[in-house]
Amino acid sequence: MMSGARTLAVTGATGFTGQALAKRLAADGHQVRALARADSALPPEPGIVRVEGDLQDQDALDRLVAGANTVFHIAAMYRSEGTSEEFLAVNYEATQALVKACRRAEVQRFVYCSTIGVHGSVEHSPSDESAAFNPRDPYQQSKALAEQYCLAEMDRGGLEIVIIRPCAIYGPGDTRMLKMFRMIRRGLFFFVGDGAANFHPVYIDDLVDAFVLSMESQAAAGEAFIIGGPRYLPLREYVGAAARALDRKPPRLHLPYGPLYLLARIVEAVCAPLGLQPPLHRRRLKFFKHNRAFTSGKAQAKLGYRPKIDLDEGFRRTVSWYRQTGLLPRR
Repeated sequence: MMSGARTLAVTGATGFTGQALAKRLAADGHQVRALARADSALPPEPGIVRVEGDLQDQDALDRLVAGANTVFHIAAMYRSEGTSEEFLAVNYEATQALVKACRRAEVQRFVYCSTIGVHGSVEHSPSDESAAFNPRDPYQQSKALAEQYCLAEMDRGGLEIVIIRPCAIYGPGDTRMLKMFRMIRRGLFFFVGDGAANFHPVYIDDLVDAFVLSMESQAAAGEAFIIGGPRYLPLREYVGAAARALDRKPPRLHLPYGPLYLLARIVEAVCAPLGLQPPLHRRRLKFFKHNRAFTSGKAQAKLGYRPKIDLDEGFRRTVSWYRQTGLLPRR
């Protein structure tokens, strides 16, 4: 890859991961174009230029990638309640449109942000990039389809494609785990099952490092990489680390998985015809069941990836941000 300042494009720059990446690229001296919908806020940042539009606006995609050296596709419809068709339109069809726009603009490299969710619950601990695809919900299925498209496009040549599969991303700026922290703080958190299922987090700064390496490394082209933190661990230890960051005792209550899963199924069936959001989801219960243990050995060998932030330090920083922003009481 060429060195020095470049023109780069980022989708999803108004979200947690995309914004962290765009800021890092701009801080490194690159000119960054960020795709943003008209109703979305893009924090003003030197070196980041707003390109108004969305993933289903072909003209906006063409404007975004024109003259860009590398395009990072981070945006996705992430686990919000939606139909399978909506997930496919945003996560799969828009990826196709963006790759085609990159080819027309003669972009050098396209970096696609996927997810370890394409592997579902893995059989072996740790698993690597060769683990079979086994998506379990419409989000994971749409991401798997987009990956398969990118893998096929790699064989065409003319556009270098890199796939990044992040583990569970966390850090300051993210609120997906906020409910867990609030429940632990109040002494309300409980496990569903024995808490032995493995979980693999990755701190946002480490993930951003991997994205930068995927742009700079010649060895990255035509490859997929799992990006995780320093280690995976049983869910009970993950929750225990969150409790330490809050200076609370770790949760001890365990409820049986089977009956709660059956109850969730009934609740979903009752709420669906009424247009209500069910308070209990089978998908959310799978958080306690799925094995997500991976190795980033390939990224370490080919990219020089080295995760730096362990879970205790990452959670300390995350809780500090929650408190500073008022999402959690200071004590």
